[in-house]
Amino acid sequence: MAKNRYDVDENLETPFNIEYLKRAMVYVKKYQNKMLVAFGVSILGAFIGLSGPVVTSHIIDVVVPQKNMGALIFWAALLLATIIINLIFITIRGIIMARVGQAIVYDIRSDLFEHIQYLPFTYYDNRPHGKILIRVVNYVNTVSDVLSNGLVNLILELVNVLMILFFMFYVDVRLSLVILSGIPISFLVVFFLRTHQRRAWQLLSNKSSNVNAYLQESLNGIEITQLFNREVKNANIFSNLSSEYKTTWIKAVRMNALFPFVVDNLMTIISMGIYGVGLLWLGLEEVSLGVILAMGTYALRFWHPILNIANIYNSFVTAISYLERIFETMDEPLVIEDKVDAYELPEIKGEVEFKNVSFGYEPNVPILEDVNFTIEPGQSVALVGPTGAGKTTIVNLLSRFYDVNAGALLIDGHDIRDVSVRSLRKQMGIMMQESFIFSGTIMDNIRYGKQDATDEAVIRVSKLVQAHDFISKFEKGYDTFVQESGSDLSEGQKQLIAMARTLLKDPKILILDEATSSIDTQTERLVQAGLDILIEGRTSFIIAHRLSTIKNSDQIFYISDRNIIERGNHASLMELKGHYYNLVHSKSKLN
Repeated sequence: MAKNRYDVDENLETPFNIEYLKRAMVYVKKYQNKMLVAFGVSILGAFIGLSGPVVTSHIIDVVVPQKNMGALIFWAALLLATIIINLIFITIRGIIMARVGQAIVYDIRSDLFEHIQYLPFTYYDNRPHGKILIRVVNYVNTVSDVLSNGLVNLILELVNVLMILFFMFYVDVRLSLVILSGIPISFLVVFFLRTHQRRAWQLLSNKSSNVNAYLQESLNGIEITQLFNREVKNANIFSNLSSEYKTTWIKAVRMNALFPFVVDNLMTIISMGIYGVGLLWLGLEEVSLGVILAMGTYALRFWHPILNIANIYNSFVTAISYLERIFETMDEPLVIEDKVDAYELPEIKGEVEFKNVSFGYEPNVPILEDVNFTIEPGQSVALVGPTGAGKTTIVNLLSRFYDVNAGALLIDGHDIRDVSVRSLRKQMGIMMQESFIFSGTIMDNIRYGKQDATDEAVIRVSKLVQAHDFISKFEKGYDTFVQESGSDLSEGQKQLIAMARTLLKDPKILILDEATSSIDTQTERLVQAGLDILIEGRTSFIIAHRLSTIKNSDQIFYISDRNIIERGNHASLMELKGHYYNLVHSKSKLN
């Protein structure tokens, strides 16, 4: 798959698909009863509100000529009551739909977030994280509002049109036909604009995604930006992206504004037509002043729901472009997922076997070919070799972050593709090359993979990896709050915390991928003492760049040319005087 950069629009030129709306309706159906209540309240309020012009017409044509003050007060009070009751119903409806809208936001966002938790690393490797983030936050907000308020408003406005038509024809048929004369023009405008509008909003979603992606990338790399004096250059890039977004937004809004522009002008022309036909052609003998005023009001009210329907349609066009993005993410295959008949991996001893394993991240670009080895329970294995040879790939396959392309990977005789991913990783401790620290306390970070661990257990493993001393120096100790990514900690401190987090799980298989890369030599000696204790009795895979970290391993694999070309312990490999021997003597640290 081609890389998706911040300055590359996502390719999603699919035709309008009604299936997106059908899928979205699943979220709406959960709250259909509340929406029906809101709809019923809206209908009652609208009906009472639409009776206002009839009351006004009666007051002008009947009550005022009679000069009956009591009747005038009664009908005026009734008119005021229709306005107040309508406002009350509108408020009730607004409260109900606000709650429904937020409930739909919660449901869609939860499903989307849950799905992306299980997506393979390749999905994140190929997309800027900002483009994923905007789907979970911005797009879901827009879509949920359309699905809740937009849907109810659409039905309500359609009913409003029917009710207005009823009142219009009840008051005067001839003037009603004048009002309806603009309908054909409106339909022609909608038919012409619908495809252009969707494409405009699809393009806008691309530009919005690009801006968000670059913003997040820039914030994450702000230290490097300042170190290399890239502030002005980055500002120019962001300015260009923002300019593209602004230009695209103006085009999209301009496209949306065409229909309201047409309707506004039709409303003006038709209103003039009502007064022209009523006063000049029919005359007051045929049509009373009260009827003309009432029909003028109904003309405005008739075209308002038409205009609202157009705006709702525009919202649906926007929502469809966002639904495409949301459902595209939800439809992204998990790749690494449990088989239908997957079983729980029983408690393991730690035997690991690679049987004719081949793998490549991209088709026809192999990283490993026909790799075979067996590790007995409790053995430690160090993986060394040139950068890109496949050291991290081996532990990634063992952790089942990726599945092998050929061959099999067995733990205690169980093919790891046959067991549930959760039960597999539950018995593994993995410390990756980059130590990520979550926002929260140090205690929370160490306890991240084992929520039921006691404070005493957390402190015990922290002491073993020599993290306790520096943690205790903080004013609040283990309750010290750290920022996202551990920006207020040194690299060595972050790795020590990550190591404690890994070891707290008491795993049967331990993976250390460059686990001591950011620890100074003095600290490493202290950590190594703790690791020696914790590695004992566990099957351990160690990727390291320092000889002191790996020379005591039971086995050392030198990986190159897509396979293991040398294997043995430190002494035997040094006697062999091959690749490992040359690596040790050519560098003070291993790559």
